[in-house]
Amino acid sequence: MTSLLPTNESPGFFGAAPCAGRADSTHQVENACGFTASMPIAAPLRIAALSIDFPVVQAALSGYSDWPMRVIARRLGAGYTLCEVLLDEFILNVTKGRKARRFIRVGDEERPSGAQLMGAEPEQFAPAAMKLVEAGFDAIDINFGCPVRKVLGRCRGGYLLSRPQTALEIVARVRDAVPPAIPVTVKMRRGMDDSAESRDKFYAIFDGAFALGVAAITVHGRTVAQRYVGPSSWQFLREVKQHAGTRVVLGSGDLFTPQDCLDMMARTGVDGVTVARGAIGNPWIFRQARALAAGLPLPPPPSLSEQRAVIEEHYGLAEEIYSPVHCLGSMKKFGIKYSRLHPHSEQVRDAFVAARSPTEWRGVLERWYGAV
Repeated sequence: MTSLLPTNESPGFFGAAPCAGRADSTHQVENACGFTASMPIAAPLRIAALSIDFPVVQAALSGYSDWPMRVIARRLGAGYTLCEVLLDEFILNVTKGRKARRFIRVGDEERPSGAQLMGAEPEQFAPAAMKLVEAGFDAIDINFGCPVRKVLGRCRGGYLLSRPQTALEIVARVRDAVPPAIPVTVKMRRGMDDSAESRDKFYAIFDGAFALGVAAITVHGRTVAQRYVGPSSWQFLREVKQHAGTRVVLGSGDLFTPQDCLDMMARTGVDGVTVARGAIGNPWIFRQARALAAGLPLPPPPSLSEQRAVIEEHYGLAEEIYSPVHCLGSMKKFGIKYSRLHPHSEQVRDAFVAARSPTEWRGVLERWYGAV
């Protein structure tokens, strides 16, 4: 299919956010020794063998970043995408039917694309990771960051930040199992809480994972205890990147605008950023970030006709993977998010929720988004 971001309209990938009408290709970052150095903003990102042309990427989003969402994000400028978090035991037991195609589908158009694994038992991670490699994913990301209570109660996700030995055993098993050319990465939060013990455990996992061969680590600036409440600590991300040196660190947390993405890289020195909630229903954030990084003006918000075109394209991809009969249910949650950009967001949201058939869904687009 034709990309929604034509090659001849794509901005360059080097540069900084505009400042007083002038684009600069570097920003000043103070290193751990107190010296300042010019570093490029939005330089291409390398994660081991993966070459990522733009360092603003789509995060793994449970219940959202399925194949259709990832393809749309790539077409609108995301440099890299991660599939929704997958349980190791699910991957080991999944059938070869429609459910398997839904969760582990990866296509050439979205490459590079990574798969994120979560679980509790170290011995299940390696065979699950191999299944994802066989499915075609280009990297394996290990989730040590999910703060959802149900996940924590089952000793998964963020819970493992309290168990460095178990976390590092998982990393070692995955790294030993998958081919050397496949990067293994890790997603973390800044700790279980703000205690000194939690901080020590964070760095034990962080340094230990790199020592075991991890190619990059994404750090979310909130603690597990915070969940999604309160600000993400960009100061902590800055400290982590100074500690990491040349090791690849991506930042996460409070990225809701394209300027947020560039600001995080400029203020913290991280090598890239992963956009999570800020990308749901707003894939244009990636195209906008590319423009700012090239020193161009911020593109205007997508028109209603542009929004309709993307929503229709997203729906078509969902039909392909879920079937015309079953895709409507999966698309309603996206319709809710897409509606936030509409001038009559609450009415459009309610209309998407009320749709009971593909015909009614198209009727929402006809009424509220007009003809393309």
